Amino acid sequence: MRAVSWWITRAERTLTEEVPADPSRVRDFYVDLDNIKLVHPLVVAVRSTARTATADGYVQTYRVRDRIPLGPITLPTGYWARLYVPVAGDVLAQARQFPRVRLHTVLRFEPIESGTRVVERMRIEAPRPLAAVTVREAVKAHAATLAGIRLHFQ
Repeated sequence: MRAVSWWITRAERTLTEEVPADPSRVRDFYVDLDNIKLVHPLVVAVRSTARTATADGYVQTYRVRDRIPLGPITLPTGYWARLYVPVAGDVLAQARQFPRVRLHTVLRFEPIESGTRVVERMRIEAPRPLAAVTVREAVKAHAATLAGIRLHFQ
C-alpha cells in the first residue's frame, strides 16, 4: 500500500480466473449486477438507479447493500457502484462507500482455448485506519466473485 495523502492509502491488485464460456457470455453476465449478487459473497441486494447511453455503450449506476465482516460481527452498509460498459472491450467499474472507500476496477474478458480468462485490475483507496481490512476483504470478495462466475458456467 502507498499513501495518496496522509489520510488515504492506495493498493493495487490483479486477479484472474478462467471461465469455461465464451467471453461475450461471461461479460454479459458480469455487467448485470443482478447476477453479481448471486456470486459476490458480501452483496445482499442491488438496485439499478440510472442508465445513460454513451457514444460507445452505456453507463449503469446501482445502489448496493452489502455486509462487511469484522471479526465475529457483520456490519450492513450501502454504497453506489457505476459500470462503464462499452460495446466491446474492457469494462470499468467504480464503487464509493463511506468513509472515503473507493474501488476502481478494469475487467478484461480474454478469449482462451477453454473459454475466457477474466483479468480484474483493482485500485483500492481507503482511510489509513481501514486500509488493511478494506484491501483484504475486497480482494477476498472479488476473488470469490470470479470463482463464482466460473462455477456458474461449469
